[in-house]
Amino acid sequence: MPIQLGVVMDPISSIHFKKDSTLAMLIEAQGRSWKLLYMEQSDLFVQDGIACARTKEIKVCNDASRWFEFGKEHFKKLGDLDVILMRKDPPFDMEYIYTTYILELAEAYGALVVNKPQSLRDANEKFYISWFPNLTPPTLISRNQSQLLSFLSEQKEIVVKPLDGMGGTSVFHLKQGDPNTNVVLESMTQSSKKFVMAQRFLREITKGDKRIFLIDGEPIPYALARIPAKGDFRGNLAQGATPKGLALTKRDRWLCSEIAPTLRQKGLLFTGIDVIGEFMTEINVTCPTCIRELDAIYSINVSAVILDCIEKKISSS
Repeated sequence: MPIQLGVVMDPISSIHFKKDSTLAMLIEAQGRSWKLLYMEQSDLFVQDGIACARTKEIKVCNDASRWFEFGKEHFKKLGDLDVILMRKDPPFDMEYIYTTYILELAEAYGALVVNKPQSLRDANEKFYISWFPNLTPPTLISRNQSQLLSFLSEQKEIVVKPLDGMGGTSVFHLKQGDPNTNVVLESMTQSSKKFVMAQRFLREITKGDKRIFLIDGEPIPYALARIPAKGDFRGNLAQGATPKGLALTKRDRWLCSEIAPTLRQKGLLFTGIDVIGEFMTEINVTCPTCIRELDAIYSINVSAVILDCIEKKISSS
């Protein structure tokens, strides 16, 4: 029997074909003759304690004019699937959390969920670096404007970002004495009602914000450095950054080795850490991206490494 793979994602019709990592994984799975079942959040439900979904068979192809085709629809008990990829983009809101509750029920009935639902809730992509303070730049998480101002005074130059965003949205670079500081902090904290993260600004960002992939704690040997666009400081492809491939440094590998045991213990099979200079700034667990860009530069297949790992997990369960 072929492996049955379910994927929970944003509408596949609206993805960025050339860049979408989920599509890359589905193409690889299809090449292995796995059965692919497509779901969006609205397709999921729980009935009498059983996690279920309305699913669609899907075929995918590496064609910019037509990259998917839906087949038959099925009612499925999610626990009957071999593996479920949770690939819904943030925002990490209550609907996202409710979805993890459903997937946790599926996990309890036998499905391998990547990444583990409880750990998706535990490991906020910004906040979770707080468990590894020796690997990160000076960081403050607060909603108190006075604390944030004091942190800026200490560090002279900081980056402030929301805890629930992605793609560089609503990220601000503040310097001591900037006349916009108060209004930025008021807006981001909603007048001290919402937590934000502040980190010391790292000048090494000019050399890129490196995305490093770890598969069950093992790093892919290359990183994708995202070089900020002229006049910007954000190393995000969504904000116009330029991708550049780099081999992992000794420091990069050490950072990975320090977090790997925790990632494995928490069932975070596919993660992408962000590294600027010597420091880790984020641990991406919800739907890490950029594998297609790295594949193109080095003629590798990150998706194959991910699926190899999933196959081993399934066969050993």
